[in-house]
Amino acid sequence: MNFHVQTSKAVSNLLLRLSLTISLLLFKCLISAQVAYSFQNASVGVVIDVNSETGKQQKRAMQIAAQSINNISKNHNNINLFFRNSGGIPLQAASAAEELIIKKKVEVVVGMGTWQEAALVADLGNKAQIPIISFASPPIVPPLMQHRWPFLIQMAKDQAAHMNCIADIIHAYNWQKVIAIYEDNPYSGDSGMLSLFSEALQKGNAQIESRLVLPPLTSLSDPKAVVLDELLKLLPLSSRVFVVLKASFPMVTHLFREAKKIGFLGKDSAWIINEGITSMLDTANKSVLSSMGGTLGIKTYYSTSSFAYTQLQEDFQREHTETAGSKPGSDALRAYDSISIITKALEEMNSKASNSRVFLEKMLSSNFKGLSGDIRFKESHLSNTPVLRVINVVNKEYKELDFWTPKLKFARSLKILKDRETRGDYATNNLTGPVVWPGGLISADPKGWKMPTDTEPLKVAIPTNPAFDNFLKVDSQKQYSGFCIDLFLEARKILSDRYSGMPYEFDPFNESYDKLILNVIDKSHDAIVGDVTILANRSKDVWFTQPYTESGLSVIFPIETEGSLWLFMKPFSWEMWMATIGILIYTMFIIWFLEHHFNPDFGGPLKNQISTTLWFAFTSLFFAHRERINSNSARVVVGVWLFLVFVLTSSYTANLSSMLTVKRLKSGRDIEWLKQNNLPVGCDNSSSFIKSYMMNVYDFHPQQIVDVDGEHDIVDKFKSKRISALFLESPYVKVFLNKYCNDYTAITAAYRFGGQGFVFQKGSPMARDFSEAILTLAENGTLKSLEEKWLTPPKECSNGSTSSETESLTLNNFWSLYIICAAISTICFVRALLTNYLHNHNHYHPREEAQLQGNVTADDDSVWKKAITIGTGFYNNVNNKTIGRAATFGGTRRRNSSRWENISTSDDVGNPQRSLSAVNDML
Repeated sequence: MNFHVQTSKAVSNLLLRLSLTISLLLFKCLISAQVAYSFQNASVGVVIDVNSETGKQQKRAMQIAAQSINNISKNHNNINLFFRNSGGIPLQAASAAEELIIKKKVEVVVGMGTWQEAALVADLGNKAQIPIISFASPPIVPPLMQHRWPFLIQMAKDQAAHMNCIADIIHAYNWQKVIAIYEDNPYSGDSGMLSLFSEALQKGNAQIESRLVLPPLTSLSDPKAVVLDELLKLLPLSSRVFVVLKASFPMVTHLFREAKKIGFLGKDSAWIINEGITSMLDTANKSVLSSMGGTLGIKTYYSTSSFAYTQLQEDFQREHTETAGSKPGSDALRAYDSISIITKALEEMNSKASNSRVFLEKMLSSNFKGLSGDIRFKESHLSNTPVLRVINVVNKEYKELDFWTPKLKFARSLKILKDRETRGDYATNNLTGPVVWPGGLISADPKGWKMPTDTEPLKVAIPTNPAFDNFLKVDSQKQYSGFCIDLFLEARKILSDRYSGMPYEFDPFNESYDKLILNVIDKSHDAIVGDVTILANRSKDVWFTQPYTESGLSVIFPIETEGSLWLFMKPFSWEMWMATIGILIYTMFIIWFLEHHFNPDFGGPLKNQISTTLWFAFTSLFFAHRERINSNSARVVVGVWLFLVFVLTSSYTANLSSMLTVKRLKSGRDIEWLKQNNLPVGCDNSSSFIKSYMMNVYDFHPQQIVDVDGEHDIVDKFKSKRISALFLESPYVKVFLNKYCNDYTAITAAYRFGGQGFVFQKGSPMARDFSEAILTLAENGTLKSLEEKWLTPPKECSNGSTSSETESLTLNNFWSLYIICAAISTICFVRALLTNYLHNHNHYHPREEAQLQGNVTADDDSVWKKAITIGTGFYNNVNNKTIGRAATFGGTRRRNSSRWENISTSDDVGNPQRSLSAVNDML
């Protein structure tokens, strides 16, 4: 079949070239100058396929237009139409046009339903300098087209706009893959139309999954059988969105009837037809429309309220033959307007000095509202903005839905479109509907995808070699369990209504994840349920669901305790130790100063006083001191000091206990440490990505990387020292540390990857629906419950790793206590000095006055004597008070100090000589 088509195409192209060469030579001989036009009887040649439904409507419309113009012409200008049949063959169209130009002397040639016909006739028009009005245009405009065919006028529909409209319908329903269907033309290809359609689809990330090219109907002896065989080839495909781009109406009739027989017009399917087919629906019988139920189509919008349209429709309805429909289509209206263009151009021309170029310019300057819309030309083609209408075949007829324009997209009415354009609103990409789909589906939109059934359930691949059984587990009886299985079943419950229960079957595979993904790409499986990491290169060929867990890269190290000879010093920082020693010395000095004058426990020789004070300081740390404190000021200082000691000892004990009981990771162990020491590191053998990441990102040598196979192999290799660390994705780290949190710890190596999700075929709506279901499970708490059941560690290991090293306590934690203790000690010290000074000043004032009168002569030792005087007064004053208290309790207490016995109650101010000797003895 393909060989026959290719051969016929080659022969046809050769004949076309020979015919064109001969025609051009004849034109050079027969046409040597421009011919003045005769406007009273203008001859118009028409080259169309008069046997096609479109050609029949075009012929009737032009006849009605010419008859109407001839009847109302005031200048007796008659339009004479000469019809020739092209048969859809470019060579035949060129031959017919040549005959009309040479023999009939036509002033203009109209028609040509394909661009191949129009191009050949346009070449003839260039040589004869005859305007050519074509109903076809190339899908992709070639460069310098106006200069190549200056006499060509294109009254064709905008194919790019039609392809964009169909693509917008597909994007509106989120269909990702479509099947393009068209009838082959032996004289022309449709690659240009397919290119436009493919480009329009790619704007919304959709694509053509397959092309169904039907052979020409005229070449088939049994079209039903051929169409059925071609449709059966589409059964293995997943896409159920069919777009019929171009086909004759008889071929469309066979197509839909056979498609309905094999179930391609079920509730999961969607069909879209182009305007060439939609314009023929008015001529179709009810049985054909019944087989097309639920189909969407597009057609050019035109106003039906004008008087001219009403008259044309009445004339069409008066034709009671099978060759004419009750309503004129857009092709018929465009043919009618072509005669109006010619007539208006003739009326504006000056017959005395007119030729074909003037005639051409007059036609190109047309500006009026025709039956098919506004007639204006720019660069020899219609420049009006196309307005298309979406139709829906329902109940053996069709109803009109939304309007569409390239800029504003869909709207329910023209008024809404105009209001949006006035306000500058954004385009609306959704149809307002409602649409009745194939199979009578109304409540929901078709998936446009092959849905699972009981006979063909969803084929789900299950990897049987996961890193941890918590995600997937398959026993000998093929019973499946794990986090991924439970998640899939929960999502399936949510989607069961949309997919008629979603029948499925699990297919276990002991292969790498990359090979499993290849099975989805070649459509051996519909999906993969497992712990598959979402990666950029994988996303190019398959679709992933919403990640059900985040994924990163971590490094696991075995826990090793770090020993230290100076561990007992680490509970406090060195600033803390220095501050403690400083406040200890300062406080002991204050206590000694306040007590040593009258407390025998702090008395004696200076060496004894120092040793007693140091011993008191040491024993007070353990609350084991026995020395008595007599003065109230010293008691206040000691009380604050003991409170500070209590806080410090408690904190020290707690922090030291934490350091002794918590294992700490050896410092300096990280990725760089592993590389510098060339240590072996483990990597999951099922994850080729992690191994590549280690070599490409962290520059590990391949010989350093050791494959590990599952949880038990990881533990064995760690214990046997065959690996020093393990690179693992974060979801697996969570599971591993849940079981071995006391023996291993982890650090983060890479912040985040794409996460883990389920895999579906590219374009499958199930990926989007499962993503929605996973989000629903996350929002209602089901996903969290599944994680707690399978992945989340228990309370004793809830952190996922061991605690970090306990830190030393710093001065920042206790500086307020130090300040309070030092402040109170200083206040007591200053108070004691002030009290002594005031007492001595009041007690020795007469004597000082006498000295001022000359009884005592100052000498070089006056400063030393004043100090002795103040000290003596303080000493006597304190001792007098102490002796009084000692006398009161003398019967119950004995003093041990010899110095105490040498001082009696007679040591008073009246005996200064004895006081001075006592002070000297104290110093």
